[in-house]
Amino acid sequence: MATINTNPGAMIALQNLNKTNSELMQVQNRINTGLAVSSAKDNGGIYAIAQNMRAEVGGLRAVNQSLDLAVSVTDVALAAGEAISDLLIEMKEKALAASDTSLDTASRSALNEDFTALRDQITTIVENAEFNGINLIDGSVTGGISALANADGSNTINVTDEDMNLGGSIVTLAAAASFATSTQASDLADDIETSLNNINSALARLGTASKSLEIHKTFVGKLSDTLEKGIGNLVDADLAKESARLQSLQVKQQLGIQALSIANSAPSTVLGFFR
Repeated sequence: MATINTNPGAMIALQNLNKTNSELMQVQNRINTGLAVSSAKDNGGIYAIAQNMRAEVGGLRAVNQSLDLAVSVTDVALAAGEAISDLLIEMKEKALAASDTSLDTASRSALNEDFTALRDQITTIVENAEFNGINLIDGSVTGGISALANADGSNTINVTDEDMNLGGSIVTLAAAASFATSTQASDLADDIETSLNNINSALARLGTASKSLEIHKTFVGKLSDTLEKGIGNLVDADLAKESARLQSLQVKQQLGIQALSIANSAPSTVLGFFR
């Protein structure tokens, strides 16, 4: 039927053109964002999964920071403990030298001055062995420290504190230890030997804890990378395909415009009936 009130051809052409324009906008959005699924409107299920995985990755970043802090605190304590162990070795050497009964008083006194200087250095090391205000070897941290081990914070890795103050359970050497006689020097040498054994055991515990933290940190890094790769597999756009599709839709859009123009010109043929 020849009519100017209804143009089915134009309707169909317009529907197809609108569909092409919608697909073109979708492709352009994917190219702009690099994402095939950038919102819940694109794919609700995939978007929800990706968001959960992103939350997991965010939690792992916090875990990584917590592990970094714990590693740094532990490594500072280790460095200080190793320095104290070295000082104790020197002090033992001084004490053993002073325990020689044939040594004169002046020489023993000189050795004692060296001994006390080394002793006081232990206190200085203990007081300054802190990182971010945390000191694992001065007795100020009861129960040690904990680092996050998983993204929801339900698991932790603990590092026990080691009190290395003079006169403590590890360094049993008294804070005012000194010698004036060979007997006193000999007794101090024995005491230092005990302290050395204790502090080396403490260093072994700290070393094991530091190694555990570093191993877990490596694992967390790999887990985070794997999750990010999984997110990419779910939501990233294949830009090579999108580029080809963009060109195809642009051509399709031009053809749609031409088809709509042809359909819109159809009613003008009705004028021929009245000439």
